[in-house]
Amino acid sequence: METIIHVQDLSKSYNADKILDIESLEIPKGQSFGLVGNNGAGKTTFFSLFLDLIPPTTGQIESKGIIVNQSEEWKPFTSSFIDESFLIGYLTAEEYFYFIGDLRNTSKAEVDELLSEFEDFFHGEILNQKKYLRDLSKGNQKKAGIVAALIGQPEIVILDEPFANLDPTTQIRLKRIIKDLSAQNQVTVLISSHDLTHITDVCERIVVLDKGQVVNDIKTSEATLKELELYFER
Repeated sequence: METIIHVQDLSKSYNADKILDIESLEIPKGQSFGLVGNNGAGKTTFFSLFLDLIPPTTGQIESKGIIVNQSEEWKPFTSSFIDESFLIGYLTAEEYFYFIGDLRNTSKAEVDELLSEFEDFFHGEILNQKKYLRDLSKGNQKKAGIVAALIGQPEIVILDEPFANLDPTTQIRLKRIIKDLSAQNQVTVLISSHDLTHITDVCERIVVLDKGQVVNDIKTSEATLKELELYFER
């Protein structure tokens, strides 16, 4: 399989504390890739480095051959939703979707066509509400952010804790969306989650981080959930 993401000698330190230290990691195109670990394991730090929100202390992340902290050429094919800070609170959902469409060279008609595919996911709580994003519930803000990350046909989508604050029905619908992205559209999806069941359901590969280091790299099988539970019970 074609490798789309290559991580080499990547570390991030604050003063004397090394938060992340990944010697090597390769992610192939179209893989649904899960990242798990306890608080402070380095999951969000890894995503922040991937999105060039913070600089690495050493090493690099290559995305389609582009070193992400040395160029912005990776941005047109990469999208993400990390948390509510990615939203623009004084816009309505529609205004936000069209704004993201403009950034990603996607017309209003194309945005509307995409949004129509997510009617079940929105559950009548996002569009035509005449509410600013800041006034939506945490769960509905997350729904808007996740769908906005799919505008413009990205090749790589990064989602940090996508299942948190979502009700069970929406979690099930989101799992189907994520599976379809990688299976049908060959989108590489990177997900972090504290929920071992959900991440095992949607990811074909799961990497466990502990104190910033990769301690396990698992191809998902029927035994994976039990294996992860046993690891975190220690």
